[in-house]
Amino acid sequence: MKIYDISLSIHEGMPVYNNHPGKKPLIKTVKDFTQGSVYESRIEMDMHTGTHLDAPLHMLEGGSTLDCVDLSRVVTPCRVLDLSGVQDRIGEAELKGKGIRTGEFILLKTRNSKVEGFDPSFVFLDGSGARFLRDAGVGGVGIDALGIERSQPGHETHKILLGAGIVILEGLRLLQIEEGEYILFAPPLKIIGTEAAPARALLVQLNG
Repeated sequence: MKIYDISLSIHEGMPVYNNHPGKKPLIKTVKDFTQGSVYESRIEMDMHTGTHLDAPLHMLEGGSTLDCVDLSRVVTPCRVLDLSGVQDRIGEAELKGKGIRTGEFILLKTRNSKVEGFDPSFVFLDGSGARFLRDAGVGGVGIDALGIERSQPGHETHKILLGAGIVILEGLRLLQIEEGEYILFAPPLKIIGTEAAPARALLVQLNG
């Protein structure tokens, strides 16, 4: 068995969407050993910073929250598709012929995994790709970008997927991951009533 950590590391200098300062995590030491016998720290961070899951409430008024996601949706067999040759966007044409099956959790590996900082021209899933995955009946979609879409009017990709109850996992790092089948472990933090939550995403290869 082999375990791969496909999560982004959380630190104050980490890449965030659009390099927005408000999305940078703040980590503060509250107590240290000069003040007593314990060390304690505090973090302030946007729910969409780093590796995280989106719930329908993120884009759909009245949508369900992250604590409503059944854990079997994020602890599940998954398949990594290597789309590293795609330069701009993933659409229906790039996904056809991949043999995508109903209920699969699909992880999209792209050239994004080779970039350390935020690239405003990151590869994303466009509306046609989202509709294709929705119609194929996938259970979840993950991508190695800080967003699954890129400046799309009306947030088309999010709304297509979330409107169909498809889990979205953003902020992955798949550079060392080969195309194939794995077990995904990506439970979000158990935070009540939010539209997103950070996750520690792992892939397990049982025959590794």
